[in-house]
Amino acid sequence: MFKKILIANRGEIALRIIRTCKEMGIKTVAVYSTADKDSLHVKFADEAVCIGKPQSSESYLNIPHLMAAAEITNADAIHPGYGFLAENARFAEICGEHGIKFIGPTAEMIRKMGDKMTAKETMIAAGVPVIPGSEGLLKDVAEARMLANKMGYPVIMKATAGGGGKGMRVVWEEAELENAYTMAKSESRAAFNNDGIYMEKFVEEPRHIEIQVAGDQYGKVCHLSERDCSIQRRHQKLVEESPSPFMTPELREKMGAAAIAAASAINYESVGTVEFLVDKHRNFYFMEMNTRIQVEHCVTEEVINFDLIKEQIKIAAGIPISGKNYTPQMHAIECRINAEDPYNDFRPSPGRITTLHIPGGHGVRVDSHIYAGYVIPPFYDSMVAKIIAVAQTREEAINTMERALSEFVIEGVKTTIPFHQQLMRDENFRKGNFTTKFIETFKLQ
Repeated sequence: MFKKILIANRGEIALRIIRTCKEMGIKTVAVYSTADKDSLHVKFADEAVCIGKPQSSESYLNIPHLMAAAEITNADAIHPGYGFLAENARFAEICGEHGIKFIGPTAEMIRKMGDKMTAKETMIAAGVPVIPGSEGLLKDVAEARMLANKMGYPVIMKATAGGGGKGMRVVWEEAELENAYTMAKSESRAAFNNDGIYMEKFVEEPRHIEIQVAGDQYGKVCHLSERDCSIQRRHQKLVEESPSPFMTPELREKMGAAAIAAASAINYESVGTVEFLVDKHRNFYFMEMNTRIQVEHCVTEEVINFDLIKEQIKIAAGIPISGKNYTPQMHAIECRINAEDPYNDFRPSPGRITTLHIPGGHGVRVDSHIYAGYVIPPFYDSMVAKIIAVAQTREEAINTMERALSEFVIEGVKTTIPFHQQLMRDENFRKGNFTTKFIETFKLQ
């Protein structure tokens, strides 16, 4: 087992990893930018190293600074968390070149799933259902028009190197196609330095349901059931839950088998997530694979009583997995609490937290790095906490979440707590009647 792990991340996920390392008897190294010097992950790690200025490019994305921090502290492994360099194949390679274990899949696995067209081709070969679309990248707008007419509108343009909704355009009719094609290429080039675009049939009334998987170095792969991530705003997840209210035992079995096939196709090792779009008829289609821990991993942990970070570390250390598939034994819902003003188009609200009260009680878990007096910096993602409610049934979990949100006090900055409170009371949400388009018609009171 590893003696010391450097966490190449910040905030709540860094603190989350530190906690599991402590329970496993592993020493930890926190890294931080000058803007994060007072963050809790810095305070609770065994060692901490400043790696640069607030801008991510000069700190959390600065590979030479991270490797120097690992070497001066004699870390024998690096955990990337999520975001930043978690799915950077070159970073995984560099770790190996320096004799430091990257806690995640190999660079080859990351590359195979990082490029969406390559991933789609791999899934087709593995027999995993995919959305009908172009066989490769679009050559020009004429080819896009021909394919769209063949598949039928609506269609969606996607950046091959995309993520977070960047380089993505839905086209409802032919008159919109040329402008959407140009805009998608331009946005993709700006965001990823890659303007490759492909096209798919747009799935109407979709659910976003993902399957948690784990694979070891010995070819064994299992799934740990599903999470429903359909409550989104501009392709960014706001609420996640398990089990999905749309799921049936038969669909879970089929999607679990497909997720295992997807991971097995690249001999996947580590924990990861296979994401699917599911239409109203419960047909499901591969969307992408995230080769890292997810923000919403806590939901799965709560419904199957399983530490996914511990499993990730054990796999990296060469310990085989059990190979057992899991099904939810409880119901859990997670709300992402962002420092944003939901009454002002979710505008970011950085600043000093003057008052903080974290909710508690039976069935409530809060993962956060904030405290009273903490200053939320403007340089990073606006998420400041995740609150997870768990109970025997979905109705009970919603009631627990509603109660916990009423206790959650964050003053000094605006947060999305009021949004989540209203969502928990919404009749359609409580009935499980929602798709990825739900928030587009949700009116905040």
